[in-house]
Amino acid sequence: MTRSFELDTLKMRLNDDELQSLDLHQRIQRALRALILDGALGPGVKLPATRSLAKSLGMARDTVENAYVQLHRDGFIVRREGSGSYVSESVGTELRGSAYRRIKAQDLKRSVMEPGTGLSRRGRAVFESGGIADQQTIKAFATGLPETRNFLTDVWERLQRQAMKDYRANILLHGDPQGTESLRKAIAVYLNLERGAKVSADQILILSSTRQALFLCAQLLVDAGKPILVENPGYFGARKAFEAAEARVVPIGVDEQGLRTDLLNEDRSGANCIYVTPSHQYPTGATMSLERRLELIHWAAENGRWIMEDDYDSEFHYDGLPTACVQGLDKYQRTIYLGTFSKTLYPGLRMGYMALPPELVKPFTQARSIMDGHTPQILQLTLARFMEDGHYNSHIRAMRKLYAGRREIMLEAIEQHLQGIVRAARPEGGLQIPCFLEPGWSEEHTLRRALSAGVQLPGLSRLYIGEEKQQGWLLGYASLTAYEIESAMLRLANALRQGKG
Repeated sequence: MTRSFELDTLKMRLNDDELQSLDLHQRIQRALRALILDGALGPGVKLPATRSLAKSLGMARDTVENAYVQLHRDGFIVRREGSGSYVSESVGTELRGSAYRRIKAQDLKRSVMEPGTGLSRRGRAVFESGGIADQQTIKAFATGLPETRNFLTDVWERLQRQAMKDYRANILLHGDPQGTESLRKAIAVYLNLERGAKVSADQILILSSTRQALFLCAQLLVDAGKPILVENPGYFGARKAFEAAEARVVPIGVDEQGLRTDLLNEDRSGANCIYVTPSHQYPTGATMSLERRLELIHWAAENGRWIMEDDYDSEFHYDGLPTACVQGLDKYQRTIYLGTFSKTLYPGLRMGYMALPPELVKPFTQARSIMDGHTPQILQLTLARFMEDGHYNSHIRAMRKLYAGRREIMLEAIEQHLQGIVRAARPEGGLQIPCFLEPGWSEEHTLRRALSAGVQLPGLSRLYIGEEKQQGWLLGYASLTAYEIESAMLRLANALRQGKG
């Protein structure tokens, strides 16, 4: 295996068509990542110094430095002071582990070629039936609510009028259960460029919500009474969706690196599906390490299991660039990617999507047609134009800057007013902050006192499965102005301290 760096290969990768729309430092980062994942740059290979590589490529040193910083953050390279930058040994070990070699190419091909493979008995019944051919207030400190008062309403209305004019009567009829082609294409382009995914428009399924996606997964992939693995603590809505589908929920613990893959590999429940939030674990805010992402992919690929990757608010990452999604790393196509526009645009839109492995597209589309037919065409066509015209990316950038500022205001308010009551965990991103109660404070008591002051405190304990539960709150801040955060925090602190006395 070569221990030298191949500059010509990197230059070729930088010219790939799929990278041309990215910023220069992103192109370098993506190209180097691809060379590492493909094995062209093996473990331990030393990369050129940023100055020399920048000179060879004819660009600014800062551009190369930014690419190296993100590769280091994602775990692809290690940087040693006074020595240089090297391809991570752990990445090489994971990519060349025995798990990869045991997966036979012909088995993977057969799985992709046969629609319906890997479904539950209920899922197969839904698939074989053929489907059918038709088709809330802002309050502190509610979670999951984005800023809606700054939404580009005028732009949205204009695009909606254009769509109505262009499509006329057709927009009033039943739509495609899978979703309009223009929106599916826009989503695929966005995921590939911004989230590091590998997906085509044909793999996208437009839905009304992430919970609908989770319910579909449980219905089609897990038989009634059978186990499904979830993070502990984890998203309450996911657990309820799985329980509604009669699946048996089995918890897997998390730590500061996200899902504990050691516990995953020790699991003997027989589960063939797992629900994870790797980019921003809910509710702890942890980001799953690259090594664990690869281990998760191995776990799924070795035994034909499915990964449900909920990327619910990955767009709002404030410390560095967002980590690439698991789906883009999974060359075995065992990952079902879930996304939503309720967090990035506005909750009332009621629109989400799935990026599915090819063999699941038709079964899931047919099941969706039975469930509720289709998402309103006028909303899909408007959103497609909103994305195509660049408004979506612009809105995300504006909200990312706004939310990052509100996060700091919220953390300062907690530090100033709630010392001795809770300690806040600083999240790298997201729309809420986990807070853990200090000894002597009861979650039930604090929730009751907060309610008396007109403050909504979403409790943490309900997000845990089992006897061991962390007492605390999950405080949403994205939808609140600086004044609203300070005002609500003062009311909360006064209510809690008076109640304590």
